[in-house]
Amino acid sequence: MTESDPTTGDSEPPPSTVFFSYSREDQARAIPVIGLIQDAGFSTWWDGLLEGGERFSKSTENALDRAKAVVVLWSKTSVQSHWVRDEATRGRDRGILIPLSLDGSEPPLGFGQFQVINLAQSRMDSSDTEILRMLRAIAASHRAVLTTPVSNAKQGKKISRRFAIGGGLTVAAAAAGAGGFALWKAEIFGGTATRNSVAVLPFDNLSRDPEQRYFSDGLTSEIRSYLSRNALLEIVGQTSSNQFREGNRDPKTIANELKVSFLLDGNVQRIGDKVKIAVELTNGKTGRTKWSDIFERQLSDIFAVQSEIATAVAAALSSAMEDTSTGKAAIQIGGTKSLTAFDAYLRGRDLFEAHIDENSERAALAKFDQAIAIDPDYAAARALRSRNLAVIANQYATASERKTLYDEAVNEALSATRTAPTFAPAFAALGYALFYGRLDAKAARAPYERAYELAKSDVDVLSRYAVYCARTGRFVAAETAINHAAALDPLNSSMFKSAGNIKYAAKAYNEAIGFGRKALALSPQRGTLHGDIGNAHFMLGELDKAQAEFALESNSLLALPGNAIIAQRQGDRRKAQDALAALIAEHGDNALYQQAQIFAQWGDKEQAFKSLEKAYATADSGLVYLLNDPFLDPLRSDDKFNALLRQLKFV
Repeated sequence: MTESDPTTGDSEPPPSTVFFSYSREDQARAIPVIGLIQDAGFSTWWDGLLEGGERFSKSTENALDRAKAVVVLWSKTSVQSHWVRDEATRGRDRGILIPLSLDGSEPPLGFGQFQVINLAQSRMDSSDTEILRMLRAIAASHRAVLTTPVSNAKQGKKISRRFAIGGGLTVAAAAAGAGGFALWKAEIFGGTATRNSVAVLPFDNLSRDPEQRYFSDGLTSEIRSYLSRNALLEIVGQTSSNQFREGNRDPKTIANELKVSFLLDGNVQRIGDKVKIAVELTNGKTGRTKWSDIFERQLSDIFAVQSEIATAVAAALSSAMEDTSTGKAAIQIGGTKSLTAFDAYLRGRDLFEAHIDENSERAALAKFDQAIAIDPDYAAARALRSRNLAVIANQYATASERKTLYDEAVNEALSATRTAPTFAPAFAALGYALFYGRLDAKAARAPYERAYELAKSDVDVLSRYAVYCARTGRFVAAETAINHAAALDPLNSSMFKSAGNIKYAAKAYNEAIGFGRKALALSPQRGTLHGDIGNAHFMLGELDKAQAEFALESNSLLALPGNAIIAQRQGDRRKAQDALAALIAEHGDNALYQQAQIFAQWGDKEQAFKSLEKAYATADSGLVYLLNDPFLDPLRSDDKFNALLRQLKFV
């Protein structure tokens, strides 16, 4: 049997990375699931039509060996199938098994340790919660991030929104589900496109090796970053631009969705030591090409090509650099001249931005180490390594490791600022490490302010500055910065999450809930959002609504404290104690700040202060919430609380 698309019948798709295993009796219900996986952009190998004797043919063995995910559809019939069990065992042993249940059946003995995605009540479309869980699990296995729902299974082959550039682009297989989000931008963050607003869409990888996508994605990000340093341009953020990686939307529709005047699109083909980059700048209002070019270079010239593209785009928009004699130098701030270091940096950034687990974070760290070893003056690599260290310290490190990791993050960021004193991400990384690591709100302000001054269109820098301002009680500055960031990246759930957190810190709880809901619509499976909404409902006295949100929250650092506090408020002391015990058992000293919140709300000030003091001694990053955390309001009149605020340099 040839490998084919079950929704179109087309043969010879791209090399598959998802192996789909199921019983032949379940084929009719399996095909829509396969279609949804393929609509999300993943190539799927499925062999349910093979005769039993052919089940372990050479093609099946090869498909299993090269798969990045093995998706198994358990049912009353498949749990009895030796073939399905064998294929599931291969996926389990490689650590890439994604189990589904078609009818609620439990997996057979030996597979019970895996959380099963239950499709028994699924609508079998891309808006369904369980389907989204499946797609996000597949994306994680590919070191990718699925940020918005994909479109429903199609009846026929789609035409890509991509337009021909330098010989044409491949037809895409997925569409971004961004409908309706532009309305939020218009209502909340302003909806008019400025004359020099540009969205840099993800460049296609035309290399034969799909593993080279990190290079085309990295090159796109570098060009976007270079353009964002031009004060005369407004560059849409990466997350919103990436919603249109594939799909059938025409340039005018995309420009309207993102509220921009121009689209920069392209493709990259890397063969050996050569690279070919085709680029096109399109007028979003007319859909016509304003400028296009093809760059064929040795890989060693990749940095010059990035500069050429960025300069040409600016020139095409009649927005020349302020000083053309130094424009090239300015555009390469924070970069490197080493292709090997650049390649390691791109690989590290690809891993870091996926945010899969501790192993991927540490793998990213190794790539940044490699880049810096090759070029010690590579400021961009040092800045991102600082952020990488801070993430590991905050999310995975034990209390004894945390201080060392944060100290290293501070030193790395300082080195980046000395090497590139006008590179905004370096100063933002330093501010973050000082605030969250050293717990020094005062020391963090200068680098954060410098980052904001230099940021221009850097959405990540703008949003982190906004959150810092909110944590330190500067709400006007916080809202100004987050509004700017959100206008540049309107389809990024992080913008709405940050806006909600700012409103919550300002005690505008209804508005905080509204922003949280919008973040959830953009990213339904994202952790902490239900917890954020639950906290706001609790502060409004809406305990039932808060409890419902905490029940949906996947992050136990938010869910368990909420449950403990609500149970105590409702008079269920045993349930409250059980939630606290679960928090301590699961997180230990990494949840000292959350323990303080619980004790404060229970009225146990002595235990609350003991937890806060221990949190300070172990550099618990939760303390950055201290100044305006309403859960700690019962402690504010105590001299100990004011003393702690002084220790953290809030006052």
